[in-house]
Amino acid sequence: MASNNDQPPVVVEEGAPDWVVTFGDLMSLLLCFFVLLLSFSEMDKAVYKEVAGSLEKAFGVQRKDKVLDTPKGLKMIAKDFDQAIVPPRPSQEFIVTQEKKQIGEELQKVVESRFKDIQSLIDINVGDDQIAISLMGESTFNSGKAQIKPQMKPLLDKIADALNGTDGEIIIAGHTDNVPLTGGRYRSNLGLSIARAASVAEYMLGRGKIEPDRIATMGFGEYRPVETNRTARGRQKNRRVEIILGFFPMPG
Repeated sequence: MASNNDQPPVVVEEGAPDWVVTFGDLMSLLLCFFVLLLSFSEMDKAVYKEVAGSLEKAFGVQRKDKVLDTPKGLKMIAKDFDQAIVPPRPSQEFIVTQEKKQIGEELQKVVESRFKDIQSLIDINVGDDQIAISLMGESTFNSGKAQIKPQMKPLLDKIADALNGTDGEIIIAGHTDNVPLTGGRYRSNLGLSIARAASVAEYMLGRGKIEPDRIATMGFGEYRPVETNRTARGRQKNRRVEIILGFFPMPG
């Protein structure tokens, strides 16, 4: 009878099997691949080139491609092989800011040169997302009337020219003070404010340079004052028509 000592020894391989090493390399490469995809979620040319260059040896990228536009898809471009300098494009926000500033400056020059006598009744305010042009007091209309004064039409022409070709919605809003109307065509300040806004909108549309679907009219009557109605100066500021150009973020 043979003893257990006569059995051949069991051969045990040292280290991990060969397939484990190959599998580990594959997982490492997949991890690098998905990290690279994540870095593409917000494309930045400089960051893209840094990442692609650092992965040159891992992925074996050895070709030279000239980059003129933002890389698309999974095309690899190593930093060392692409030295073309592409100037950054201005952002949409910067373009809009410059456009607003230019429009405001042009209109302010027109007011200062041609409407000095009523310059204090014309306010041009350039905000973060809009340009508001306020025509206050009796600068545009006679008391209780909605017909535009002839001397104000050249200014409205300039405003229409400045707004032509811009992006954004154009809102024309009418406002009044709180003094009740007595007689006349309009029974309330609200009706008068609506009529004045409509008169300005119709005149600007008649110029034929602004798309009709960009213009909207609103009438607020006495309910949105900018100053107190207890003083003559405050009531003068509250009687106003506002032409507002609103900018909105562009899709993309």
